[in-house]
This record gives sequence, structure tokens and C-alpha cells, in this order.
Amino acid sequence: MKTFANLQEEVIQKGLCHRCGGCVSVCTAINYGALGFNEEGYPQYKDVEKCIECGVCYMVCPEAAYEEEAFMKAIGWEPPIGPVLAVKVGRAISPEIRQRATDGGVVTALLVHLFKRGMIDGAVVAKRISPFKVVPSLVTSAEEVIEAAGFYHDVSAGVQDWSEKYSTFAPSFEEMRPAMVEKLKRVAIVGTPCQIHTLRKMQFFKVAPSETFYMLLGLFCSGHFNFDEAGRKKLEEIGGFKWDDIAKINIKDALIITLQNGEVKRIPLDEVEDLKRPACKFCEDYAAEFADISFGGIGAPDGWTSVIIRTPKARGAFADARRKTIEEFPLEEDPKLTEKVLETVKKATEIKKEKAKENKKKYLNNG
Repeated sequence: MKTFANLQEEVIQKGLCHRCGGCVSVCTAINYGALGFNEEGYPQYKDVEKCIECGVCYMVCPEAAYEEEAFMKAIGWEPPIGPVLAVKVGRAISPEIRQRATDGGVVTALLVHLFKRGMIDGAVVAKRISPFKVVPSLVTSAEEVIEAAGFYHDVSAGVQDWSEKYSTFAPSFEEMRPAMVEKLKRVAIVGTPCQIHTLRKMQFFKVAPSETFYMLLGLFCSGHFNFDEAGRKKLEEIGGFKWDDIAKINIKDALIITLQNGEVKRIPLDEVEDLKRPACKFCEDYAAEFADISFGGIGAPDGWTSVIIRTPKARGAFADARRKTIEEFPLEEDPKLTEKVLETVKKATEIKKEKAKENKKKYLNNG
């Protein structure tokens, strides 16, 4: 049985660790307490004497191919982007949600519906506290979901945050422990592809607290960025604006930055490739292939969300939310829109997979 020592050698030391926190989460959930995080958010031994070498941390890592064939078969994964039951384009009916959320607000609208229907009693979401800084948040009501979608205050002048790196990534596993403490039984989790991959592995291997996972909502992901002082200066130079001018950020086929004056800057992702979190350069999952349902703005008209429904549970939830909190794009205006969305997502996936393979050959000694 491989252990955390193998994770250190095969994943962390090679720069493949996504810092999703899954390994630490399962160790904590089982009450071993052998693992923790270092100052940069990477997992490490907190107390090696407490490690019983059970191997669960290795099993759930998205970069460890433990029983991969059995796992892929069990979840019904299909090439090239995972299972696809349906493709939709929608947006939140609520103008408030559309204004506060991103790309039509379907993720927020679906969570609101799940809460109102009593289908979930908790959700782990990302709360934005500045244009480039997000933190994980456990919410327990529809009202808190909406608040998290629009929560923002300028922390760029704060002494602590000024010295830290800004990041577009939220380590959602940090909120799994509070969910356990509060005895929540049906939790929806919104996450990036690497986080969703780990969560699905936890379910497959029946690792606590996966018995509380009701639905996994994945986000399309081209990669996430860290912006330290040097990174912020580079972004200012590329975009021709000042950091304090930024009002909003979105990542689609480009880094889309909306300034305080309403001007929109589109920065090609290739120009900020070196600012990506290290492991993102090796990640091959664009469309959150292991989620129940995946979302993103790519392929959809402005203000709308592209949706890939992957499981029967998600198909039922989305159908139930139609005309209550979610409205679908009128396909009579573009009858082939969903087909074009699917092809766009497939193309984005192909590009990300090819880029990741190139980077692995270039930077890793694994051939």
C-alpha cells in the first residue's frame, strides 16, 4: 500500500500537487491528524508518528492513478470529456443573482433551488473577497448562497493581504471539517476539476465524509493564477491598467478583466501562462469530467451559462429548477447552440490536455 511518503515523491516534489487539500481532509476526517499544510498550502506531515500508513491519502489524490481503471468504469467515464446526458444553456431568473454571480448565475440559482426544496442542508462555495482573491465558504441557506456569490470588499490595502499572494483558487476542502462538525447530511460542493476529481474518488473508496456529498458541481477551468507583487506588476504591464482599477475578473478563453470605469480587457491566457499555479500547467481536466453537472461561460452568449449534465440526479435537479430559478436560452434563436457549446467544450478540453502533456514532457522527467 502506498502512503503519504509516496505522494511526496510522486506528486508533491514533482510539482503536480494541486493543493486541493483532499489528502489532509481525509486524514483529519478519520481523526488520525498525521497531515497538515505548510505555509504555501502544500500538504506535509504534521505528526508523522500518527501516520498508520493506511494509504487513504494516496487513494484519493487526483494525480495518483490508484485503481484508476476500476474507478473510471464505476463512474461511467467516457471520452473525450466524461459522461454527457444533456447540454443546456441557461441563466438565473433572478436579476439579483445574474447581477451578482458569474456567467448567468446558474450555479447560484441551482443551489438556491436545492436549498428551497430541502434537497441539501449545506453547500461549499467560493466567496470572492477581492477581484483576485477567493476563499472557501460553507453556507447553510439560500440567502447565504446569494450573499456569497456577490460578496466583495477591497482588501488590497490591508497589511496582511498586501503581503500575501492573490489567487483565483479557493481550497474548498478547508470547509469540509465544519460541515462534519455541524452534522450536515446532504452537502452540495462547487469545485474546480481537480477538487471534484478528489471528491469523486472519496465517494468511490467510501472515505469520510463522502457520505454527506449530495451533488458535485464542477466548474470549467483553464487554470488558476497566483498574483504576488511581481505577478501583479506583470499583469498591469500586459493589460495597461493599475491593480486598483480592477472591478471584476472572469476566466473563459481569455483572462477577462472589467475595470472600475466599465472598460473590459481581454488578456490571452498564453500571455499569463507563467503566472498559473504550478500544478495547473499539468492538469488535463477542463470540463470537470467527474462532476454531476459542469458549468462555465465558454460557448454561451454573454450573460448565459453553458451546462453539461452528467448524472441522472443532476438531470432531475436541473429539470426541477427550470422556470423556478433557472430559465433556458430560447433555442429558436439559435437551434444549434447546444451542439456548438459541446464542440467548444470538447475543443477547450483537447487544447488543455495537449498543453498539459507538452508541459509534462518539458518539465517532468517521466518521458
